[in-house]
Amino acid sequence: MNHTVSSRGAGVGVEDATVLSPSGLRALAPSTPTRLRTRTVVSCALLVIALGAGGTACGSGGNPLTAKPYDASDQISFNGPKGAHEPADPDKPLEVTVNDDGRITDVTAEDATGRYVTGELSADGSRWHSTSPLAANAHYTLRVSTEDEDGAPGRKVLTLDTSKPTTKKRLKVTFGPDSGDYGVGQPVTARLDQPVKDKAQRAVVERALRVDSVPAVDGAWHWVDDKELHYRPKEYWPAHATVTVHSDLDGVKIGDRLWGDRSKPVKLTIGDRIIAVTDASAHSLTFYKNNQDINEIPVTTGKPGFETRNGVKVVLEKQQYVRMRGTTVGIAEGSADSYDLPVYYATRVTWSGEYVHAAPWSVGSQGYENVSHGCTGMSTANAEWFFEHIHQGDVVKVVNSNGDTMEDFGNGFGDWNMAWKTWRSGSALVGGTPDTPRPEDVARLRPESV
Repeated sequence: MNHTVSSRGAGVGVEDATVLSPSGLRALAPSTPTRLRTRTVVSCALLVIALGAGGTACGSGGNPLTAKPYDASDQISFNGPKGAHEPADPDKPLEVTVNDDGRITDVTAEDATGRYVTGELSADGSRWHSTSPLAANAHYTLRVSTEDEDGAPGRKVLTLDTSKPTTKKRLKVTFGPDSGDYGVGQPVTARLDQPVKDKAQRAVVERALRVDSVPAVDGAWHWVDDKELHYRPKEYWPAHATVTVHSDLDGVKIGDRLWGDRSKPVKLTIGDRIIAVTDASAHSLTFYKNNQDINEIPVTTGKPGFETRNGVKVVLEKQQYVRMRGTTVGIAEGSADSYDLPVYYATRVTWSGEYVHAAPWSVGSQGYENVSHGCTGMSTANAEWFFEHIHQGDVVKVVNSNGDTMEDFGNGFGDWNMAWKTWRSGSALVGGTPDTPRPEDVARLRPESV
């Protein structure tokens, strides 16, 4: 995962810098020690020698760290507009520099909606510049912290407004699914109202699509095509996680004639870890809840020529009643395989028509033989139980079938059948980069003994 140093991390007297991932999660990572600590200790030692038994000046009254910050206006330079009402160009990175007798220790930059601008501070503290794009028609506040050659802290607050977009063409993102309760296998989707093909523009879009979960997970976006992205964790979502999805793309320039638009956020509440595994060769479905086997159900799956797909699928919807006709899946009406049946307790796992459902007509074969046209059939009583205990987003997995593997995309959610390395390669941000630890796994600042 690519990381950029945030402007939030170089605090006075702190030896660590904040690191932001593309998803916006923050963690502390080691950086070059500040000069402030050494300078303060040396100053104290010299004062002790000079003052002798009469006392020291390194208590609360003389420590530069406890002094009221001075106005750093004369110490720093900013590349923002000179006029009070002159708008800034959002395409131009922000830059703050300091003169020779001091250093920058911290810069935070955020707009009025709370979106932070990532940035990079030079090792010697002489220059900070933004590394993420600014939004158009936005109000930004920069809080700059400095120190002089004696270690005394300075502060300066800067504000600016960016100009309006130069075109009315906007990119709108629609997240899915709708806010609600889902199982651990539910991917997040982002559908764009117009195609984005350029890799650099894709990176701008992807960087602004935020997925945050509690507890945190290692996840990534994958570009399905020019107008659709899917997001999934490396493993299934943790049971009872909360997932929030929103876009920071509003007002952000994507291309010469395209700017981001507002998008509606969504919130997913993940339930128990439900995984139903059907062994087609054993003619049995095992229902797991939070890693406990709580039910085993005799089933029948697809017969030769209609074999059930192998692999991981995700529950798409539940229907109390469905009329199933062979003509909808290409079976000629009146042929030996033709059917037209009322079906109850139907749990859908593909858009092409694969369900887990009640099949009272095949009870004699359930647990012994595969006789269906591709669905997983069970008794009415077992189907009702399954229907009551399964939820949208839960995982339904088929093993040991002679059928093909579930498609990755286009027929439901086969996202989990793709290897994680391959999944990450479909990201415009982390594709081709090492699978690094999550930011929250990076070492954090800890008290040190003296």
